[in-house]
Amino acid sequence: MLTNADAAARARAVIPGGVNSPVRAFGSVGGTPLSIVSARGPHVTDVTGREYVDLVASWGPALLGHAHPEVVAAVSDAASRGLSFGASTPGETDLAELVVDRLNVEGIAGIEKLRLVSTGTEATMTAIRIARGATGRDIVIKFAGHYHGHSDGLLAESGSGVATLGLPGSAGVPAGIAALTLVLPYNDRDAVREAFAVHSGRIAAIITEAAGANAGVLVPDAGFNRFLADTVRAEGALLILDEVLTGFRVGAAGWWGLEQVAGEGWVPDLVTFGKVIGGGMPLAGIGGRAALLDLLAPLGPVYQAGTLSGNPLAVAAGLATLRLADAEVYRRVDAAASVVSMALGEALTAEGVSHVVSHAGSLFSVAFRDGAVRDYSDARDQDAWRYPAFFHAMLDAGVSLPPSVFEAWFLTAAHDDAALGRVLDALPAAARAAAAATPA
Repeated sequence: MLTNADAAARARAVIPGGVNSPVRAFGSVGGTPLSIVSARGPHVTDVTGREYVDLVASWGPALLGHAHPEVVAAVSDAASRGLSFGASTPGETDLAELVVDRLNVEGIAGIEKLRLVSTGTEATMTAIRIARGATGRDIVIKFAGHYHGHSDGLLAESGSGVATLGLPGSAGVPAGIAALTLVLPYNDRDAVREAFAVHSGRIAAIITEAAGANAGVLVPDAGFNRFLADTVRAEGALLILDEVLTGFRVGAAGWWGLEQVAGEGWVPDLVTFGKVIGGGMPLAGIGGRAALLDLLAPLGPVYQAGTLSGNPLAVAAGLATLRLADAEVYRRVDAAASVVSMALGEALTAEGVSHVVSHAGSLFSVAFRDGAVRDYSDARDQDAWRYPAFFHAMLDAGVSLPPSVFEAWFLTAAHDDAALGRVLDALPAAARAAAAATPA
């Protein structure tokens, strides 16, 4: 029988590190990475045939659960008509209309137009290009610990896999490009004000995760996103809200929608989407005011293109997922996340393990420290060495967690009582493993 170790060894012979995305290598938790052959509902199954309750959810897209029958049927139907046309399709317009409609919260238009691409990296890269084209400025502000894909200039002090690997950025990024990115501490208003004072008239945009979810969960302070929107408007710059993870995952209109419902009353200039918008297929998008989106070719001077942009199979998956993602789906996801996160905290407390569980809607993460996690410095200031033991105890019990402490946990609408029960049953032993762990 093929084992995960066999699969990993075979992959390493022809794929760098044996993986096509670094976090999959289990570098920060050790051990042999899983090789998954199928998934359904709240479960994934590896090459040995073992089934796990999945709390990764493909890093967010599986909002409804894996292989939802209606999503699979939509993709199958689309595939029967052809895999790619290199031409426009009605489905692209259907998806753009649906996204624009969902971002119209209580009469406030979050976006007016949408350009589809294939990856979140393409979406954020294009949004920055639009901002620079619109303002005639070059400098971009990002926040330490926020991850916006792997394009040059945005990897400095990133979260996600960069945090997992302990890297400050990436080799191969020219110093001149990196110098155009100002990296500031998250939730620090004074740092933002100082940056605009020092670089007056040179900053094109601030790019920020709507709620940080790539260095563990980093929640914006109350009013912080609105402060950013007000600041860029006063300074002639733009605000790019990265909702690749939170968009349509934490609510029908993403994190921005939650803030509007809470009465924050601000609108981003550009918004990037990924993950849920494609229902598990490679799809992402850039939305914003029509005047900004119309700067893109063929109407304007900002170039962006992609042979597979708006791929009909990905569009079909996204349409089916968003049409099914109603209020009841979000209620179930929120409820499941609440059950697991509460039990997680209780299990660690029972074992006397210092920890904090941070929440951004249904997204949550654990940090092994005392005190809240407000920025990347806080996220790194923890006993991260406890997580590998915790992770493997859960894996041994049949629960698959994100293989890094610097990642959010994802629940789905398919996590029923049986799946949640398996997670809750596994937590006490995992907490004991974390308590018994020692620094390497």
